[in-house]
Amino acid sequence: MTTSSDSVDIRRHAGWLPEQGDLEDWLAELCQRVESRGEQPLHPVVAEFKDLIDVDPLVRMYLNEMISQVPKNRRYEKRYVQDVPHLLALINEVMTMAPQFGDSMVMTPLGAILDWTMSTPAGFAAYRDRRINAMLKKLLNAWCEFLDSPASLSVLNDSPTGWMSEAARSTIKIEQFEHDPDQEHWGFRSWNDFFTRRFKEDARPVAAPEDESVIVSACESKPYGISVNVQKQDRFWIKNQPYSLQDMLANDESVEEFVGGTVYQAFLSATNYHRWHSPVAGKIVKAFNVEGTYYSEADSEGAAAAEPAISQSYLAHVATRAIILIEADNPKIGLMAVVEVGMADVSSCVIRPGLRPGSHVTKGEELGHFQFGGSTYCLVFRPGVVADFAVDAVPQPHDPAAPQVLVRSKLATVRDEPHEEHPAHQH
Repeated sequence: MTTSSDSVDIRRHAGWLPEQGDLEDWLAELCQRVESRGEQPLHPVVAEFKDLIDVDPLVRMYLNEMISQVPKNRRYEKRYVQDVPHLLALINEVMTMAPQFGDSMVMTPLGAILDWTMSTPAGFAAYRDRRINAMLKKLLNAWCEFLDSPASLSVLNDSPTGWMSEAARSTIKIEQFEHDPDQEHWGFRSWNDFFTRRFKEDARPVAAPEDESVIVSACESKPYGISVNVQKQDRFWIKNQPYSLQDMLANDESVEEFVGGTVYQAFLSATNYHRWHSPVAGKIVKAFNVEGTYYSEADSEGAAAAEPAISQSYLAHVATRAIILIEADNPKIGLMAVVEVGMADVSSCVIRPGLRPGSHVTKGEELGHFQFGGSTYCLVFRPGVVADFAVDAVPQPHDPAAPQVLVRSKLATVRDEPHEEHPAHQH
């Protein structure tokens, strides 16, 4: 087990953005396309962003400075984003662009444009600014509307960059998912419909469905970190990014129950299944969304802050997220929390309609889903609940070939005997 700061370049390994050279090729092509098209009418939300920049001197300062500050940790061949008008033109272009498949994928176009600005001094401040985050939310919601439309299906084809190509089919293992191979676009209605595709009935069985001592994985994901004796309030912005329950759970009154408990965190790759499932059987106590940041990174990580995956513990406290509190049927588990965190372009955390306080969920039942790209999630347990984690659930950050934890597979076992508390310790 390891702290997140020891992690390798998870974001690119997970397929959220390509390797540096491929990213620059993509940016160069986008810049060339924007230049060749000349001045275009701005999408209404991009025009609103422009108006904010024009009238707010601090927002204007942040954006101009972050574009001018070339990061020392990443050697770009040139400054692809020239100035604020150029930035707006590039954003305008991707508002009607669905993610394409590739061996080195650009899953999140807006994130690719903003990539190196996130780790500049001005970028650290800009992406924590409430005014800028409000506009980013509007931009991402508008992009989501496009991804919900039939026009976004243009990337579901069998070309080399299409999601129906042989390479893409192999990568996403489409045979495990519900789809109609005889229909155009496999029967999907939009990019988001394809992205949130469901597994076939028997593809991911629930581990030990009748055994309340077995906790299952909430997402198809790779382990990121396990921390024990987590504090109510901690400095999550420092180098080792400890978990701070009060901040992560958005000051919910349940926080006291989890002080001294355990947090398990895992990340979802861009091509993963992106629906969430209940790790236990129990009653829904609360299910709510929390507004947060979209491209903020942990500047305590220094050069590594350019990679959102390195900032995952930090993002669990500040990013847009869904929080679901479940009172488990097993009294030895009691109250637990599922925290689904939207990273970067992944701003849409959709709680399943009908998931209300008082409703009962079975182990493995669907809770909601992400839209857009890769993300991360946390499970929060009270002190002494977890006896041990499954071998595959133990983080192996330096092994790119480490096994993935399948959704609804065994994640952990509940402790039978009372647990003696130990001093604060973080893995």
